Amino acid sequence: MSEDNSLWVTTICSFTVLAAVSLSYKFIEPNQGLDWRCHAAYAAVAVTLVAFLPASMASYIFTELTVTLVGCVYPIYRATKAVCTPEENDDKEWLQFWMLGGVLFMLTTWVDDIINTEKANAVWLGSLLFIFFWLYFPLTCGALLVYDNITEPFLGPRLKPLQKQMSNFILAVYQTLANATHLYLVWIIFMFLPAGFKRVVAIAIGTVYPFVCSVTAAATEDIEDDTYWLTYWAVYGCLFLFMDLSEIVMGRIPGFYTLVILATIYLMLPMFRGADKIFRKILVPLAGLQELLILRDSIQIKKQMLKDLDPERAKLVSKSIAKFFNDDGEKDADPAVLKGELMQSWSALKIPKIKLSFGKSEEEVDKTPTETTNLV
Repeated sequence: MSEDNSLWVTTICSFTVLAAVSLSYKFIEPNQGLDWRCHAAYAAVAVTLVAFLPASMASYIFTELTVTLVGCVYPIYRATKAVCTPEENDDKEWLQFWMLGGVLFMLTTWVDDIINTEKANAVWLGSLLFIFFWLYFPLTCGALLVYDNITEPFLGPRLKPLQKQMSNFILAVYQTLANATHLYLVWIIFMFLPAGFKRVVAIAIGTVYPFVCSVTAAATEDIEDDTYWLTYWAVYGCLFLFMDLSEIVMGRIPGFYTLVILATIYLMLPMFRGADKIFRKILVPLAGLQELLILRDSIQIKKQMLKDLDPERAKLVSKSIAKFFNDDGEKDADPAVLKGELMQSWSALKIPKIKLSFGKSEEEVDKTPTETTNLV
């Protein structure tokens, strides 16, 4: 078979596997991974296919493209959709995947470069493929099992103090590097390092601290930190794919890994919130999920409003917002008119009088004004 035909067959096989993965995730009811028979059957199928699939077929199925689609591209889409949907449980579910599968994918991309034989490479890529799929296959839910049995009881409590120390260290480093002289010296030293070492540093910066933060976030009930780090992993996954695909050509260009590191820091640190900006401006439109994200934002605004305002004021604000969104060209939906109505409604509320006695007794505060106070 010619090289062009081989490429087409490989591409078709990879996207066929991706379609099967997508359909299974969509239509199979998850069982929380509690049935050991499903794990046993999955392991048996995986071992059989990886070990005994003819080399002529394995070379088209167990490829880097297939592993990338199943282990990174599809999880990026699912993570993006999880952040956009009003349900919050899927945020924690896919964050658990990225804590394991995402880090595994990024830390093992170099292994196939050192494997010499085609058979060994197919076995390695096939094993990775089934590991990634095991983590989110509805009948195994491997990431959930690891979370329930390892992450929550063991890793979460032990990594929380480490997260605080790392956060303080990163803040100190950032404040130090804010000095242009220090930053220039670090950049000069970094530029003379070998390309392989610079790649390791870039990946470590993008995975180690986010992994620790993701573990501690997943171990808490708060959903906001889960969403924050899931957003980061979705965007950083795209950045990593760009680095992995382009470094063959651009890796030797001075400053390439420096730009990758700076982009990672921009995505990662809360002071920039770069991942959220890229997520909303690029990933969400590409996935066609703008409406879902707007719906989720509206729900979050309502929750925050109910949290910050008393029930009567929250009700008034809700009515004004609803009237604005139901705008059919009516004058009542004009922002200025709504503001006036809202202010008028607030003034009609019974606002308790605040007595500023400043240590005086209530009798002294309510006492009839004297001549001195009348002059004032």
